[in-house]
Amino acid sequence: MSHDGVGPRAVMRSVAFLTAGALAVPALAGCSSDDDPAGRPLAGGDIARADRAGVADGGTLRWGVDTVPETLNAFQADADTTTTRIAQAVLPSMFRTDGRGRPVRNPDYLESAEVVETEPKQVVLYKLNQQAVWSDGREIGAADFAAQWRALSGKDSAYWTARNAGYDRIEKIERGGNDLEVKVTFGRTYADWRSLFAPLYPKDVMGTPDTFNDGARKKLKVTAGPFRVKKVDREKDEVTLTRNARWWGEPARLSTIVLREVPHGERVAALTAGTLDLAEVDATAARRISVAAGPRGTAPSGSASPGTAASTGGGTDGSGSTSAPDGAAEGGTALTGPGAAGRGAGRAAAKALRSWALANGSDEEADEEVSAREAAAELARERRALSGFEVRKSLEPAYTQLALNGAEGPLADERVRRAVARALDRRDLAEAVLKPLGLPAEPVGSHLALSGQAAYADGSGALGDQNAEEARALLADAGWAPGTPVKKKGEKAAGGQGGKAGVTDEGEDTGESEGEGEDADDDGTYIVGEDDDGTNGDDHLAQHTRPKRGSAPGAYAPLGTAAPVQAGSAPLAKDGEALTLDFVLPSGPGSEVLATVAGRITEMLKRVGIGTEITKVDDESYFTDHIASGEYDLALYSWPATAFPATDARPVYAKPVPAADGSLNVGQNYTRVGTDQVDQLFDQALATLDDAKRAELIRKADARIWAAAGSIPLYQRPQLTAARKDLANVGAFGFRTPVYEDMGYLKKGVRGPAGTPGKEPTGPSASASPSAPDREPDREPDREPGSGPDSGRGSDERSDEGPDAEKDADS
Repeated sequence: MSHDGVGPRAVMRSVAFLTAGALAVPALAGCSSDDDPAGRPLAGGDIARADRAGVADGGTLRWGVDTVPETLNAFQADADTTTTRIAQAVLPSMFRTDGRGRPVRNPDYLESAEVVETEPKQVVLYKLNQQAVWSDGREIGAADFAAQWRALSGKDSAYWTARNAGYDRIEKIERGGNDLEVKVTFGRTYADWRSLFAPLYPKDVMGTPDTFNDGARKKLKVTAGPFRVKKVDREKDEVTLTRNARWWGEPARLSTIVLREVPHGERVAALTAGTLDLAEVDATAARRISVAAGPRGTAPSGSASPGTAASTGGGTDGSGSTSAPDGAAEGGTALTGPGAAGRGAGRAAAKALRSWALANGSDEEADEEVSAREAAAELARERRALSGFEVRKSLEPAYTQLALNGAEGPLADERVRRAVARALDRRDLAEAVLKPLGLPAEPVGSHLALSGQAAYADGSGALGDQNAEEARALLADAGWAPGTPVKKKGEKAAGGQGGKAGVTDEGEDTGESEGEGEDADDDGTYIVGEDDDGTNGDDHLAQHTRPKRGSAPGAYAPLGTAAPVQAGSAPLAKDGEALTLDFVLPSGPGSEVLATVAGRITEMLKRVGIGTEITKVDDESYFTDHIASGEYDLALYSWPATAFPATDARPVYAKPVPAADGSLNVGQNYTRVGTDQVDQLFDQALATLDDAKRAELIRKADARIWAAAGSIPLYQRPQLTAARKDLANVGAFGFRTPVYEDMGYLKKGVRGPAGTPGKEPTGPSASASPSAPDREPDREPDREPGSGPDSGRGSDERSDEGPDAEKDADS
C-alpha cells in the first residue's frame, strides 16, 4: 500500500544520506552441510497428517478467523487473510508453496508451465489440466488469463486494484496451440512469473471495472476449487463454504467449512462451548488447552462426532474427601459424582454448598467459599471440554522485527542505528518468545527469506554481532557523549537539528547530504569484506575495516575502537538533547509478548547509554497514526517472507522518493531507510531467470539492508493452532499452502503415523507447554494479497524430499 502524504515527520529530511559509513561484516553465512545456503525450515508444519483413506466422508469444520472479509476479491486494498483463505479453497492457483516455502506447480490446474523463449522477449507457456472447469461448466482458458492481466496491469485506473506487480510487465496473452494452452509474452523479463494468476478469477469477475470493483466483494458466483462460496452471513459473522459439485480433483472430505469470526480473546470460550473446531490461539490459550489435554486430558468417552460439539459431561475430575455436601469437592478440585459435570449439576452443587456454608459461617465467608467452588467447577468444565483438543505448533512464514525510523532525529544518523543494532542480543529475544513454546529459538538472519527458502542466508554479519563496546564507539563517533548538559524543555540548543546533515532548519534539502559523492550509483554503504576492486559490488572477504571512498570522515567505527573513558551505561546527550528514543507499541489484547520484548530491548539499549520512552497506543491507530505516518523512533511489527522476495519485498525496502506535494512517498518502507543500490539489486533479481543467480542477488540486497540498519529481524513468529484431536490434515501449516480437499475427521479408530498426529521431520518435539502469548495486533504489512503471512503458505505435511506425485509435482 502507498502513503503519499504520510505526515510532517516523514518529509523533514531526504533519505539520500541514510547509509554513509563503514561497518564490519564477514562473508554471508548460513550454508548447511549439503551446501544448500537455505538449509531447512526451523520447524515443519504440524497438521496431524493422515492418508485420505483414513479420513471420513462428510462433516463440518468450524474454523475461527479474525474477520468476515469486506471483499472476496483478493486484489483489492481491503482484502485480508480470510479473503486469501477463501480464495485458496474456491479458486485456481497455478502455483502454491511447499514445506520449504518454494513455489511448486499445482497439478490440479497445470499440466506444465515453463519459459519457452527468452529472446527477443520472455514467453511462458501454460498447459492447463484438461479437466479444469469453472463451476458453471466453462473451461478455464486464455480468456480468463487475459481478463485478469488487463484488470491488474495498471493501465486502466477504473479498476480499483491494490497492486499490479508482475502484471504490468506482460505485453500480451493469447491462446496457444489449442484451448488448453495459454501463451504469455512479457514486455520486460519477469523472474517471478510463477507468482502470477494465484489466485485466478474468472473473466466474469475481471472482465469489466464494475464486476471487478463490486461484483466479487460480497459473493463469488463462479469458482473452480474443491469448495464454493455458499453464503456470506454478516449478521452471524461467518462465511459458509460447501463442496463444489464440478470439482475434478480428489473429492473434498468435508461437506462444509464454516469460517467464523471470533476475536482471539474469545476463542477458548468458543472451543469450550463447542462452537469452534479449529482456531489459531495465543500462547496463554495454548497452555490452557495443553494442560487440559495432559494425563487427564484424553478425549472423553462418547467424544463428539465430526463437526459437533465435544461432550462436556461424564466422569470424575477430582477425588479427595470433603465435609461439604455431596457434589462439593475440597481444595479447589472439580465437583465429584456422575452428575456433577453438567452445568445444571454444578449449579445445584453450588446451591447446596452455599446452604452448608451459611450454616457453618458468616455470609461473607459463605460468598467467598461459593465463589471459589464455582470457579473451580467452571475450570473443571472447561478442562473437560478442552480435553478433546490439542495444540499444533509451527513457525509462521513471517518474522517480527525492530523498526528504526530513519527519517529524522537521532536515528537519521546511520551510526546511531547501527549502535542500536549492535546493542541487541537477538538470540536472547528469540529465546524469550520461542523457547517456552518448545519451538526452535533461532534469530532470523535475513529480511527477505526464512530458513528453508531458496534465497535464505544469514546476512546479519553486515552489522556484526552484539557488542556493547562497539555500540558505544559508534555513538561517540556520532557525537553522543555522557555528561553533556541537557537543555531545559522549550530551550533551543546550539547546533540546530543534530543528526540531520544535509537539511536546513526549515527542513529543506541542501543537496549536500553525506554519501552523495563521485559515483552516482554508489549509495555510500560499506560492508566489510567487500573490496573496491572494480567488480561492481561483488562481496569479498577483507581482513580489516576501512571507510569507503566518498564516506564522511568519522562516519564509521574502526574495528577495535575503544569506548570513551568512563562511558559505561551513562545516559548520552548531544547539543543539549538527551539520546532518548520514542518506542511505540500496541496495547490491545494479545500484545503482551511485544511488551515483554520491548522491555528487554529497553534494558539492552540502556546499557550503552540510549534511553527509551515507551508509548502504548490502540491497535486501531498503531499503523495508520504511528507506523505509516512516521510518528515513532522504534517499533515492533512483522513482515511476511514470501516465495517471491524480489516482487513482494521490494516495496518494503525501496528508497522513498519525494511526492509531487513535497511529502515523502514511502510506499511500504515505514522505516524511511533505503538506498539506490538495494533498488538496483531488486531490479536485477526481477530480470534474472537463473534461479541460483537470482537468489545470490537477493542475498546481496539483504546484506545491504542489514548494513543500512533500518530494521532488525528478531525471531520467526510462532504459529499455535487449537484443533480437535480427530481433525486431520489441518493445523499449523508452516510454509505450505493448505490442501482443503484433504481436510476432515479421522475415521473411528484411525490415528496418524505411529499413533500420533503427523508432523514433518524438521519440526520440534514441541513438548513444552506455552507460557507467554505471542499474538500481535492486525497489521497493515500483512494485508497485501500475495504477500501476507497467510498468503501462499501452509498445507498437508508431505515429505519435502522429492516431488509429491499427487499434490506437489514441480514443473
